[in-house]
Amino acid sequence: MTNLTRKTCEVCRIGAPLATQAEIDAFMPQLQGWELVEIDGIKRLQKTFKFDNFEDALSFTNKIGALCEQENHHPAILTEWGRVTVTWWSHKIKGLHVNDFIMAAKTDALL
Repeated sequence: MTNLTRKTCEVCRIGAPLATQAEIDAFMPQLQGWELVEIDGIKRLQKTFKFDNFEDALSFTNKIGALCEQENHHPAILTEWGRVTVTWWSHKIKGLHVNDFIMAAKTDALL
């Protein structure tokens, strides 16, 4: 299977297909520490990254922001002292798209 970090996000439009269960099952083993969560009935990918201080957490958040602008796909990010929680899902289709798995892998690669 192709490494997720080598893929790029495709433009996600309303009506784009959600990730299939087979895709989810294939992609999840490639994502260390990411969890499938459901919030407000919407499946999402979520991971909390730990840091020694706020400055490092904020620096990581800024790296994620730059990546998001480059790929034109944006998560929910909660930056706190010593940790950053990142949640990926595709807003337009209210669920998981292949793009979310790509971005989760690219988020990990920023460390």
